[in-house]
Amino acid sequence: MEVLEIARWQFGITTVYHFLFSPLTMGLAVLVAILHTFYYRTNSEHYKRLTKYFGKLFVIIFALGVVTGIVLEFQFGMAWSEYSRFVGDIFGIPLAIEALLAFFLESTFIAVWIFGWGRLPKKIHLASIWLVALGSNLSALWILIANAWMQYPVGYVLNEGRAELADFVAIMLNKQMLVMAQHTIIAAFVTGGLFMLGISAWQILRNNQVEIFGKSARISLIFTAVSSLLVATTGHSQAQHTVQYQPMKMAAMEGLWETEQPASFSMFAIIDQENQVSRREFRLPYMLSILAYNNTTSEVRGMLDLQQEYEETFGPGNYIPPVAIVYWSFRVMVGLGILFILYAFLGLGLWLKDSLEKSRWYLKIGLVMMFMPLLANSLGWIVTEIGRQPWVVYGLMFTRDGVSPNVSGESMLLTTIVFTLVYGALAAVAVYLIHRFAKPGTPEDSDKFLHAY
Repeated sequence: MEVLEIARWQFGITTVYHFLFSPLTMGLAVLVAILHTFYYRTNSEHYKRLTKYFGKLFVIIFALGVVTGIVLEFQFGMAWSEYSRFVGDIFGIPLAIEALLAFFLESTFIAVWIFGWGRLPKKIHLASIWLVALGSNLSALWILIANAWMQYPVGYVLNEGRAELADFVAIMLNKQMLVMAQHTIIAAFVTGGLFMLGISAWQILRNNQVEIFGKSARISLIFTAVSSLLVATTGHSQAQHTVQYQPMKMAAMEGLWETEQPASFSMFAIIDQENQVSRREFRLPYMLSILAYNNTTSEVRGMLDLQQEYEETFGPGNYIPPVAIVYWSFRVMVGLGILFILYAFLGLGLWLKDSLEKSRWYLKIGLVMMFMPLLANSLGWIVTEIGRQPWVVYGLMFTRDGVSPNVSGESMLLTTIVFTLVYGALAAVAVYLIHRFAKPGTPEDSDKFLHAY
């Protein structure tokens, strides 16, 4: 295997693993803050116990997210030094702000919240967990600002083969960032909501503190139902942006080889990239034009025409990404999003009938559904990053030009194996810790919260 291929696998493995924890941290932080707010408003011991219970799980997930995220920072210098040299003046700024501002806000106030029980005034203590939730989502926002620049570079000038900052405000208000951030952050809320719902369902199925976990199940149901609808609408906005600014990615998402006007939406296809054709395809007439431009007549360009256009603009080369991966990742992601909406609103219906805790079939499904957003998030990242290939910075730098020139294939392969093994061990630790602290339920004496640490 070439250094480039190994480096891409290494970054893909470490990023997907880290991305399992980041959205869960973002969504769960907000939910813990909501539970704490219920406790503050009602002074109910049930909400206090739920806040501390899910707070413990949040701290475990937060710690694992921090550990797995640090590796990514080092990879920019070790495996992708040419990329770092090219974009360091721009890409490094949001990463530095994320570390110095958002992460410090989150990590500082998580300690204030943990050790503030019984020591701080209730209003200040409540504010501390909301600041944790704010810091968690601000941290993601700055990372998304950096990634959005890779997708749609703005506010820069090229100087001696390097991209240099010209307009910080333009980078902050990047059109790509505006559609990507809202979709990603709200998807994190779905992740946290279904996680809390799944844990609550598990406890109810075990007949463990059913009354208490019935409250968390209802809160997470409302949270998930609203968030899942918003994910669908923001995803639609992001897709329309992609049609305009990354048409090759959208064509790959649809398996669209030839330009169509009006364009039909592909429901199913067997992608034959070698022969550049989609086989056994089932399409819905007009639907892609509707999704892309909100009308039934617009043209959507296909990959073959775009390939010719890109060759004329950027020179000879293959500008078509791995279509089958992008095509099916997009469909499974969208299918899961629809499933989240249906599951959440079905739960609300059972709640209205006062049969939520009695519907064991629904609760059992929840044990599976709590993991599905992790898959959906990963597939979304795969569509975003693999669909951009062969660019590492769209229109400016090819992925092949970003890899470190002085790193051998043997070294890259060795570190990839080591990272994979270490992350496998961390996965086992994560499962063990979450199971250990989740299984007993909320403690009868909620003041023993700190002893868990």
